[in-house]
Amino acid sequence: MQKKRTSKAILLLIAAVIFSMYQTTPAQKKRPKQPVPAAEAKPTVPEIAYKVSMSQPSTHYLEVEMSVKWQQMPEMLELKMPVWTPGSYLVREYARHVQDFESMNAVGALGWKKINKNTWQVETKGSKEVIAKYRVYANELTVRTNELNDEHAFWNNSALLFFIKDQLKAPSTVTVVPHADWKVATGLPRVAGRDNTFRAENFDILYDSPFEVSNFKEISFTVQGKPHRYVVTGEGNYDLKKMAADTAKIVEETYKIFGELPYDDYTFILNLRGGGGLEHLNSTALQFNRFGFKPKARYDGFLGLVAHEYFHAFNVKRIRPDALGPFDYENENYTKLLWVAEGGTEYYSNLLLRRAGLITENDFLGGRSSGIQQLQERPGRFEQSLEDSSFDAWIKYYRPDENAINNQISYYDKGEIVNMMLDIAIRSSSAGAKSLDDVMRHLYVEFYKKGRNYTPADLQKTAEMMAGKSLEDFFAKYVRGTEEIDYDSIVNGIGLKMTVRQNNTGRAYIGADMAEEAGRLTIRSVPAGTPAFEQGLNTGDQLVAVDGYRVSQNFMQSYIGDKKPGDTVKLTLFRFDRLRDINFTLGGNPRREYSFDPVAEPTELNRKLYRDYLNADLK
Repeated sequence: MQKKRTSKAILLLIAAVIFSMYQTTPAQKKRPKQPVPAAEAKPTVPEIAYKVSMSQPSTHYLEVEMSVKWQQMPEMLELKMPVWTPGSYLVREYARHVQDFESMNAVGALGWKKINKNTWQVETKGSKEVIAKYRVYANELTVRTNELNDEHAFWNNSALLFFIKDQLKAPSTVTVVPHADWKVATGLPRVAGRDNTFRAENFDILYDSPFEVSNFKEISFTVQGKPHRYVVTGEGNYDLKKMAADTAKIVEETYKIFGELPYDDYTFILNLRGGGGLEHLNSTALQFNRFGFKPKARYDGFLGLVAHEYFHAFNVKRIRPDALGPFDYENENYTKLLWVAEGGTEYYSNLLLRRAGLITENDFLGGRSSGIQQLQERPGRFEQSLEDSSFDAWIKYYRPDENAINNQISYYDKGEIVNMMLDIAIRSSSAGAKSLDDVMRHLYVEFYKKGRNYTPADLQKTAEMMAGKSLEDFFAKYVRGTEEIDYDSIVNGIGLKMTVRQNNTGRAYIGADMAEEAGRLTIRSVPAGTPAFEQGLNTGDQLVAVDGYRVSQNFMQSYIGDKKPGDTVKLTLFRFDRLRDINFTLGGNPRREYSFDPVAEPTELNRKLYRDYLNADLK
């Protein structure tokens, strides 16, 4: 009986505990309910709109109004100007041309201050819309700067338009208010229903789309179903229809390499003053001498410029070296691959002209042998590798001094030559199955198409894949190192040899590079290893006389040309405004000429590789 009572008590206790679990105490009834956590507000993207005006072209001021609408407007809005533009690897400090900055909201003026060289900080006072106005002095026509005058307006957005700190992915619109009846050209797409208004998906695209505003001439052409056009500002001896037809051939040959044109349309902006070019995703800015389209040799130079900048639409703008995009617009973007980005593009610019039938095989080979000669006359080839030249572009390439010839090489010039040698090496090693085209295609498909940038190791690995063997020796010597290029052993693969001829045998020379201006003959540079270098002639020395005779450039050439190595002459010169006499011993002129010539007995494979390479028979 006792056991039964105990079991019953236990059951009652358990029931009481369970009942209490489902009851609410008075304290619990008074306790407020905890709110359900709200989803965190998603960050909004600022709505950015620019208006660019040019009310007085003769003053050279472009007038900019920037509107920022932003639900999450910070208390301090930082507006920044880029310090450089992609494709031109030098900090150029575009902010130095900005003036008359002011900021406001719908109520009135907003306070602001400049907090570093390229940043304006605006006190927003809780506003959801801020307007900044400023003017930019634009009186420098290069492909990387801005110019406004009574003929036209040309600008790079990176040298004109602010961006918001940490908002480079934001979209924006640009409305242009042209002077008088000027037309507007840019690679940006138009905004439907709005006059002269264009849209950019992000700032990498905005800063990659220059503008030309003028009464330009225009011609359009189509390649592979894609529209292309030239807009040309300035008069000259050009043939617009011929330019368009020849450029279409260049585009077609590029299409054959990659199998597609990765843009909806393409614009060639050409100003007929100055010189040079700058690449963009679906456009390029070109400058050329207005009367430089004749004779044919000069016109070929123009087509080479066009081909170079156009090929960049693939090599650099899409096939991107490691550090070149997305961009940091406030600091240097270092890469060791400019020898591919620029040197490789220069190589293809000439190869495309040959493939398009616009130049002959002799034009092509002669141009490359001239480049080799210039490289071989540059002592700096022993001091700087291609990778180092690429990496140091920010401090050296755009700032050459009188000693640059002795300690630097150009990633354009040597880069073109090494790309040519790499192409031939791949063709020879693969018995013609592969070429540098295959390297470009692989990088395009495996890196650009997959949203990746490539590294130096990726490039070498791809080249070796196409060659079917290791190319470590090639890259170690000619890309990372400074060894002399063994041209002969490489070009033998396609049935050529490098012929070197000694020029001016037995003739004397001084060895300094001189220039004559306003009747003054001045030393510009002194290459290492020359008599001038060894005997202490200086850059900046002004030559007055030789052996007592007043000098000119022509007189020096004829007078010294009649001497022999080892002869001594007296040079009279000004150095730091002090007249000096120097007894100078002449040296022997080591100048050499380089050319590609057929080997004596080419094999059938040699002939095939040569034909595949240059679309011509080996003679």
